[in-house]
Amino acid sequence: MQAFIYEPLPTRVVFGAGTFDQVRAEAARIATRFLVLATPQQAQLAEQAAQKLGDLCAGVHAGAVMHVPVPVVDEAVAVAEGLGVTGLVAVGGGSTTGLAKAIALRTGLPIVAVPTTYAGSEMTPIWGLTEDGVKRTGRDPVVLPRVAIYDPLLTLGLPAALSGVSGLNAIAHCVEGLYSETANPLVSLMAEEGIRALAKSLPIVVRDPGNIEARGDALYGAWLGGVILGSVGMALHHKLCHTLGGTFNLPHAETHAIVLPHAAAYNAAAAPEAMERIARAMAVPDAPRGLYDLLVAVGAQTALRDIGMPEDGLAKVIGLALTNPYYNPAPLVAEPLRELIDNAFVGRPPASPVARAAA
Repeated sequence: MQAFIYEPLPTRVVFGAGTFDQVRAEAARIATRFLVLATPQQAQLAEQAAQKLGDLCAGVHAGAVMHVPVPVVDEAVAVAEGLGVTGLVAVGGGSTTGLAKAIALRTGLPIVAVPTTYAGSEMTPIWGLTEDGVKRTGRDPVVLPRVAIYDPLLTLGLPAALSGVSGLNAIAHCVEGLYSETANPLVSLMAEEGIRALAKSLPIVVRDPGNIEARGDALYGAWLGGVILGSVGMALHHKLCHTLGGTFNLPHAETHAIVLPHAAAYNAAAAPEAMERIARAMAVPDAPRGLYDLLVAVGAQTALRDIGMPEDGLAKVIGLALTNPYYNPAPLVAEPLRELIDNAFVGRPPASPVARAAA
């Protein structure tokens, strides 16, 4: 048995259909006066949360946006301080949870997270901020939500197309957890189970958006992905996606979904055991191609150029990926990185060692 360190994260998890109704009871465990956060698109759901909180709610701020720009955080902190709140309720996906974390990083306010997507941010002490076109991230236990309420009913409003890419974003956490520098047996078990649950459920969610059982399975897999993201370090895939998102303002989940098969292919020869576990979880012969086929199966875009990536930005992405060295199973080399980015840019299937051997 390999030696390892595993530090469980202390977030309380409340899981199940209808658990949104418990938001007041859960919030009352940690604070007395809350600001409800959301994106403008989910303002109505934020108002529902406010109603459920009753006299615990001091106000609603539906101003969260992608990639957590610093000016947006400045505005939200001013609202929170002006209302004298003692806690935050984040209702939505990664953008809303990210805003709550940014506020917590400055103020220390505790968070109740109510995810409506499969982002997984609610289970991590990782924060991210975008300033002057550059996204930076860090880890601080103060931003880890105290409570996460997972209600599959809240994902019914997530369009089928977004459900697919959001779930693939969660799979990315599991994939990189398997070949993380700090991987351990417990995280690897969770990663394989998370991939299995998501790979099985996502096509069903896309075909039958009202299928609560499938949405519950997807949310379960996303929770596991979030635990993994918060427990071990990530590698090339997440570095590239943060670079792409922060520099070119590409949509978060779509970017992760498109890049994932190609990042897996880049690392396949250096992480054969991880590839075996991914393939086993998905019941496919080749992990990178299986991830690409899942991307197609959920009806997602396969090319970065189709979600707003400019062709003249490819060289910049490669340059940024090679700066600030970080762990990755395969060495970071300019020419293979260019092949990865080129494949993701045009949307061609990845070429992994298994695929090349079969050709």
